[in-house]
Amino acid sequence: MAAPVLGLSPADLTGIRESLASGKRPRVVFTARAGQMAGNAGHVVGLTDPTGSDEWIVVQFGRDELPFSPADLSVSGRRPTPEPAPEGRPPVRTTATPPRRVTAAREETRVPAPRTRAAVPATAEPVAAPSVTPPVVAKAPKQPRPPKMPAPLVVTLTYADQRWTVAAQHGSKALAKPYPITPTEALRMLALIEVPGVHDAVGSIMAAERAEAEHRAQRLRAELAEIESRLAELSKRP
Repeated sequence: MAAPVLGLSPADLTGIRESLASGKRPRVVFTARAGQMAGNAGHVVGLTDPTGSDEWIVVQFGRDELPFSPADLSVSGRRPTPEPAPEGRPPVRTTATPPRRVTAAREETRVPAPRTRAAVPATAEPVAAPSVTPPVVAKAPKQPRPPKMPAPLVVTLTYADQRWTVAAQHGSKALAKPYPITPTEALRMLALIEVPGVHDAVGSIMAAERAEAEHRAQRLRAELAEIESRLAELSKRP
């Protein structure tokens, strides 16, 4: 009969979530599915998204915090449930046999006269039996699990609606929301990228902005000339 494999049941997972919500760190034991860590104990410090990976229960073991699956863990102190008997096989019954009485024949034995025992010197000391120390078996060192790779860091430089913005994100956490920067700062960042296609796109953007700025400057100059002309007319005395 194969030994049952312990694991966390849905009721155990519900209890762990409630303990974490109350600020406690429930204690768990590593099962045989955990490999060389089987038999050791740790504390659950967090739960991640179970849809992203099978190992979503974070357990602190010593100074390390590593993820495990529910099959790798068991609630501390729980005993395995014995497997039911297979269908079709009747249970084995054991019939106790009553003990048999044995009558021993009595024999008459003559007791000899007591003999005088020799005196034992007062200085004699009992000899102690030599102590036997069991051999110490060294345990094989446990191989630590390889550390997980850190989440990617993404820095995005965007040009839209005649504005340059920059944003940063570390995995699923937004470090900096898009905030505006000057064209000079944007060009300084893009100068570090040795990609001809990017430089061509930036060149066309800057040329379009320069043409728009020149057109606006000409329009403002014309408006300013018109205002100065009208002001000169109003300044003339009749």
